[in-house]
Amino acid sequence: MSTMTTSSPEAVKRFVENVQTDLRSLSMECKKKFPPVKEAAESGIVKIKTIAARNTDILAALKEHSSEVVQPFLMGCGTKEPKITQLCLAAIQRLMSHEVVSEAAAGNIINMLWQLMENGLEELKLLQTVLVLLTTNTVVHDEVLSKAIVLCFRLHFTKDNITNNTAAATVRQVVTVVFERMVAEDERYKGVEDQPPLVQGNSNRRSISTLRPSAKDAYMLFQDLCQLVNADAPYWLVGMTEMTRTFGLELLESVLNDFPGVFLQHQEFSFLLKERVCPLVIKLFSPNIKFRQGGGSTAPPSAPVEKPYFPICMRLLRVVSVLVKHYYSLLVTECEIFLSLLVKFLDGEKPQWLRAVAVESIHRLCAQPHLLRSFCQSYDMKPHSTKVFRDIVNALGSFIQSLFVTGVSAFRLECPSGQASSQGGPGTGCAAGGTISAQAAFEYRGTWIPLVTVSVQGSVKATYLEMLDKVEPPSIPEGYALSVAFSALLDLVRGITSMIERELTEEEVEEEAEEVSRRDSEPARSLEGEDSTQGLAGEKEPSPRLVWEEMVNACWCGLLAALSLLLDASTDETATESILKAELTMASLCGRLGLVTPRDAFITAVCKASLPPHYALTVLSSSAACLSNKSYSIQGQNVQMISPSSESHQQVVAVGQPLAAQPQGTVVLTAKNIQCMRTLLNLAHCHGAVLGTSWQLVLATLQHLVWILGLKPGSGGALKPGRAVEGPSTVLTTAVMTDLPVISNILSRLFESSQYLDDVSLHHLINALCSLSLEAMEMAYGNNKEPSLFAVAKLLETGLVNMDRIEILWRPLTGHLLEVCQHPNSRMREWGAEALTSLIKAGLAYKHEPPLSQNQRLQLLLLNPLRELSDIVHPDIRQKQLESVLQILQSQGDSLGPGWPLVLGVIGAIHNGWESLIRTAFQCLQLVVTDFLPTMPCTCLQIVVDVAGSFGLQNQELNISLTSIGLLWNISDYFFQRAEAIEQELNREEVLLERQAEEKGMALNRPFHPAPPFDCLWLCLYAKLGELCVDPRPAVRKSAGQTLFSTVTAHGALLQPPTWHTVVWKVLFHLLDSVRKSSTTADKEKIESGGGNILIHHSRDTAEKQWAETWVLTLAGVARIFNTRRRLLQSLGDFCKAWEVLLDHIQSAALSKNNEVSLAALKSFQEILQIVTPVKDSERLDALGMPALADPMSAPGPGRPLPRSDSLAERLARYDGMEQQLNLPLGDELEDSALWWAAWNTWYRTGIESTRPPGPAQRLAFVPSQPFLTALVQIFPALYQHIKTGFSMEDLGKLGVILHGAVSVPISSDASPFILPSYTEAVLTSLQEAVLTALDVLQKAICVGPENMQTMYPAIFQQLLRFVEFSCKPPQYGKLETKHVANAKYNQAEWVALNYVPFAERSLEVVVELYQKTACHKAVVSEKVLQNIIKTLRIPLGLKYACPSESTWKLAVSSLLKVLSVGLPVARQHASSGKFDTMWPELANAFEDFLFTKSTPPDNLSVQEFQKNESIDVEVVQLISTEILPFANFIPKEFVGQIMTMLNKGSIHSQSSSFTEAEIDIRLREQFSKACFETLLQFSFNSKAATPQEGYISRMALSVLLQRSQDVLRRYVEDERLSGRCPLPRQQVTEIIFVLKAISTLMDSLRKTQPENVDGNTWGQVIALYPTLVECITCSSSEVSSALKEALGPFKDFMQPPVTKVQNGES
Repeated sequence: MSTMTTSSPEAVKRFVENVQTDLRSLSMECKKKFPPVKEAAESGIVKIKTIAARNTDILAALKEHSSEVVQPFLMGCGTKEPKITQLCLAAIQRLMSHEVVSEAAAGNIINMLWQLMENGLEELKLLQTVLVLLTTNTVVHDEVLSKAIVLCFRLHFTKDNITNNTAAATVRQVVTVVFERMVAEDERYKGVEDQPPLVQGNSNRRSISTLRPSAKDAYMLFQDLCQLVNADAPYWLVGMTEMTRTFGLELLESVLNDFPGVFLQHQEFSFLLKERVCPLVIKLFSPNIKFRQGGGSTAPPSAPVEKPYFPICMRLLRVVSVLVKHYYSLLVTECEIFLSLLVKFLDGEKPQWLRAVAVESIHRLCAQPHLLRSFCQSYDMKPHSTKVFRDIVNALGSFIQSLFVTGVSAFRLECPSGQASSQGGPGTGCAAGGTISAQAAFEYRGTWIPLVTVSVQGSVKATYLEMLDKVEPPSIPEGYALSVAFSALLDLVRGITSMIERELTEEEVEEEAEEVSRRDSEPARSLEGEDSTQGLAGEKEPSPRLVWEEMVNACWCGLLAALSLLLDASTDETATESILKAELTMASLCGRLGLVTPRDAFITAVCKASLPPHYALTVLSSSAACLSNKSYSIQGQNVQMISPSSESHQQVVAVGQPLAAQPQGTVVLTAKNIQCMRTLLNLAHCHGAVLGTSWQLVLATLQHLVWILGLKPGSGGALKPGRAVEGPSTVLTTAVMTDLPVISNILSRLFESSQYLDDVSLHHLINALCSLSLEAMEMAYGNNKEPSLFAVAKLLETGLVNMDRIEILWRPLTGHLLEVCQHPNSRMREWGAEALTSLIKAGLAYKHEPPLSQNQRLQLLLLNPLRELSDIVHPDIRQKQLESVLQILQSQGDSLGPGWPLVLGVIGAIHNGWESLIRTAFQCLQLVVTDFLPTMPCTCLQIVVDVAGSFGLQNQELNISLTSIGLLWNISDYFFQRAEAIEQELNREEVLLERQAEEKGMALNRPFHPAPPFDCLWLCLYAKLGELCVDPRPAVRKSAGQTLFSTVTAHGALLQPPTWHTVVWKVLFHLLDSVRKSSTTADKEKIESGGGNILIHHSRDTAEKQWAETWVLTLAGVARIFNTRRRLLQSLGDFCKAWEVLLDHIQSAALSKNNEVSLAALKSFQEILQIVTPVKDSERLDALGMPALADPMSAPGPGRPLPRSDSLAERLARYDGMEQQLNLPLGDELEDSALWWAAWNTWYRTGIESTRPPGPAQRLAFVPSQPFLTALVQIFPALYQHIKTGFSMEDLGKLGVILHGAVSVPISSDASPFILPSYTEAVLTSLQEAVLTALDVLQKAICVGPENMQTMYPAIFQQLLRFVEFSCKPPQYGKLETKHVANAKYNQAEWVALNYVPFAERSLEVVVELYQKTACHKAVVSEKVLQNIIKTLRIPLGLKYACPSESTWKLAVSSLLKVLSVGLPVARQHASSGKFDTMWPELANAFEDFLFTKSTPPDNLSVQEFQKNESIDVEVVQLISTEILPFANFIPKEFVGQIMTMLNKGSIHSQSSSFTEAEIDIRLREQFSKACFETLLQFSFNSKAATPQEGYISRMALSVLLQRSQDVLRRYVEDERLSGRCPLPRQQVTEIIFVLKAISTLMDSLRKTQPENVDGNTWGQVIALYPTLVECITCSSSEVSSALKEALGPFKDFMQPPVTKVQNGES
């Protein structure tokens, strides 16, 4: 009770009252029997009252007089009456509890209690009283105290069980109280320093003068306990009668356990511990040490060995545990002995119970890591000392092993890393998972040991060490000892690892803090300082790290041996988990401490446990072998290796194939293998940083497991369940199926966690993966089996998560992956490429610090492997490479910067032969060109051009070639739009490059060098297109050609003028040469089809024809450039030379034997000649027939003034062979005329060559086509405009030859339907029109030209008249046989002559027109043009109906009439000069041939047609009557005579008997005859007859005519009369009608003529006709009658009265 509760006034008052009540009760009880007591009690009451009344502090006063107060109660006890005794003891206890008992009183009380004890009264009450006395106050000391303790001991050994037990408890409490007092006393004197005297070897154990009172009591008590246990007499506890060792040991243990401070602080006590306790313990242990179970003892038989006694042995072990736990520091040597003993107790020859308690004791130690550390420091690390810590661990190991390996020597240590077992290699068949029995157990080689729950993790609850009540050794259940040992191992591992790791971490933190502070305070600190500090530290205890390393080195081997055995034997998932966790934590700890061998050993153990038994894995075997070379000894005996059990008692969860080069059978995985695998994953995941070189082991194992389980890599390198097709397929139970995603996930996370590793660890990981991958590659050589892709996939995963420091691992990583990409196994390769490209893409996409744009080195580093992939020949790899380039472009295209050359290099590194590659690469290129040109450095643009060009040149995919040409156009367009920016950037670059080149002392080496860089870019583009223009494929050539010329045309303005020189000579002419060469040598074989099922048009079905198209395009393009850039090119200096080269090309093309080429050449020719400038300031020049050349439209590009060369005039002067200096405009003209004459020469040569008819030998001649000839001729007018000033007669002659030749060329029959008009149409072909146009141009030019040019008229007439002749005589073309066009349709001839009629007629019209204009020209007169015209016209006029075309002679007639109408006056005018003398006979012949033609009219001629034709004849007669006969004086007489003869012939219509009835009517040209007759008559009655002879001719003619008429009429009348009713023949009727008409015509003429002009004879003949006419009146023909009427009518004019000479006087 606390004083607080008892000292309040009320409590005190109550207490006083209670005491009084007790005394009253006592006096009552003793009233009768014990009066003295009664009196004492009553006096006591009075005493108390007085004390209470007098004192304020009642309790203190009571204590003062306590002997008197207590006395009555002591007397009461003396009565030995139970009731009274009980009452008294209760009262005494009340007094004690209020602490009112003085020391003296206490002594009295103890003595009284002693008497009661000896009398055996109220034993329990006694014990209670003693306890109250000793616990409530400290008044009892020394002898009194010892007496009280002895009293309790004595009561412990009574016969009564309850008393015994109570007494035991009391003793324990009392002993505790004694020591607690000492502790309290120490606490009180804590601050007071007292000088401890020197401790001598204290032989007199009683004199402990230095100790304070309570301490002395405690000392005496403890010393006597030792004496008693040792069976010696006590010094202080006088009166002890009996004592047991077990009780003594228990008391010793409790004191040692509860009051370590006492022994550690007081030397006296320490001394006791060393001198008394330890020897005692060792002595008591001896029976256990010597005893051997079941064997003959080592001692001689005469001295029987004392058997171990369980209670004592067990208590001793408890004491030892306490000693080791609390007093280790005091008792280092003693503990070494104890621990060695403990280890010995584990021997197999010791009794089971002894081993069990020993294991429990060891378990207690194992749970105290700090203690273990002390062992290690004190023993294992000292030379010549027992390796206690190691022995403990090894002992546990061999103990566990001994439990399994019965029948082998007890010291066997199972070491899994040992030599290969006879079954073929180390390996452990183990796994976790459901066992058949529900109980957890270990099973090994037929030994089955259950696992009993012995302790909760970390707390040690011993079973047998606590059996204090047992005397006989208990029976130990099966498996108990193993379970405790197992727990001990686990606790040991857990304890030391957590302790060391905690301290390690603290150390690391401190070091970091120091490092920081050192950096902050003193950047450069001297090394000596550090050394000196280290030196000082070294003399103290060893550094913590050394201790940790020693601890691990000491225990790992035993631990590994034991744990491996247990792991192998375990059948319980939880147990397996614990073992694995222990191995894992050990491996991690070793790793952190840098202990490679133990780390690898633990990891190997887990690895082996993960794999199927006896799975041959070289990595593990080799590491095992190197372990087995070290042999470990346990207590002097060598460790024997035993191979693990191989029979499997585990649940099989998977069957798969081993990963081996040669196919083998299947292997099984058990649940435990999977569990171990997960541990392995966990190890790698959580402790990757400390694995170092053991990554190799871990990864190799994982690789094999992954393979057996059939996990295959998916995107990003994560492994997914999937199966290869080959080999017996993997069988997976549902149990493992659910695990697979988890495993797969952990695997991924494992490599994800590599981002937390430091650089060195990361390198270890990468190296391990690479060497693993190399093995997989080795294995995959030479077969196409599914390879193991684990390493590659994981390299990828590792790379992906370590992007932030990718630089440090990039080279080894990609270097290895590049090797993988070259592997012959396609799957291996594919994954290598997948990994590499994924890494590159991720690397580029990652947001680095600083960003890639500012870290070019890193960017190039990342892109480099992509380029190196180009060296690999496997198309699948290249495909992957290109696909990734595409993705990189799509995602990072904007930020590639300096990486562009690399990327473009990859795109461009394609070869013919890989179609799909080319397609992918091209997609990349398209993307680059469409999206990224602006983002790349301008220096890369040339590479883009080259790459695009190389795609154009590849021959796998035509479409790609064509599209790439389109890209080149887009590129050029881009250059154009961004010209200024690109130029500036390139110029800046150029400066840098030149500087570098200078520094190196080398010339700057780039194509087209002297040109500025921007121009070089263009030239590269042109050169590329130029290469494409001569590609073997026509479509490519065509497209490239169009593009080249379009770009030059559209963008050429950007070039510096000097660059044009290169363009013309190096690009354009070079191209023309190549094309010409290829075209002329092209194959003429027919190409059947264009690849695939493409049909080829016949116009392109030979290589030659296809090349022709190219030639056409090229020539046209060059010509166009010359045309549009003329001004610029002329300024370059060698324009004339270039012009000649161009003309040469045009000529050779025009003369090529291909119609298409030749025609196109002419078109180009036309184009370069039509350089007609819009007239501005140049009218003056034009007036001179010179074109102006200053074309403002073709001025060079924006902002580039064009420098004029000053030497131009000199050059031109030289060209013309003139030395004098010319002023510039004239220079221009001169140069120009030179150019035009060069063109004329080309034209002439072309014309002559192409129209020259083939000789007789050349049968299969090439005949130029009509369009070609047309074009050729059409060029002349344009050309002529420029050369007319110098155009001479000779040139005109040349022209004529060509025109004539051109018109003469026949047409191939195939082409005729397209070119020829149908025969009936009178249309000119375009060629003929062109020819006429050419002449027309000339004629017009002559017209306006100077006088001297007019001499050319006759030549033009001559040319035209030749053409006119074609109407009747088509020209011959060599000896070529031609068919007339009319028959061409029926008779297929090879060549068809043209229908020349329309042409000839048109020529004739031109002649007429021209003649009408030029009849009076001197040249025309003197060159007898008119005569030639008539001579030419005579042909068709003579042929008349025999002409090929009817229109011809009609036109001839009308032309003749027109010409004559103009020409005859001129002829008359020049009659005297004789220039026309020869013309008259021609004219007469022409009239004669026409009017009296030998050709008969066609049978089908209609009456109307005939009449029309007749009217034409009449026109001619009229011309004679108006234009010729009236001017007979100026006309030669012969001519007039011929005319008269003709008229005469025409007027008399001779009857031909051959006429049929029907024909006569038509064939008789009545109108014509009438006209002739009239003209004749008119001429006859002309008074102005020049000569009498003329008049005579006409009179003669007239009389013949009249005579003839008379005959006809008479015969007719005669025949009419004779014929009766029969009609006369038709022709006779016609004849009579004609005669009648002639008569009427004559009558008309006579009426009109002057009477004096008519001969009298004529009148007679006319009148004589009258009667004959009257005779005819009877005729029956109505026609005759009407004609007769007309004939008779005019006679009335002659009916006059006859005239007399004189009548009625009139005359």
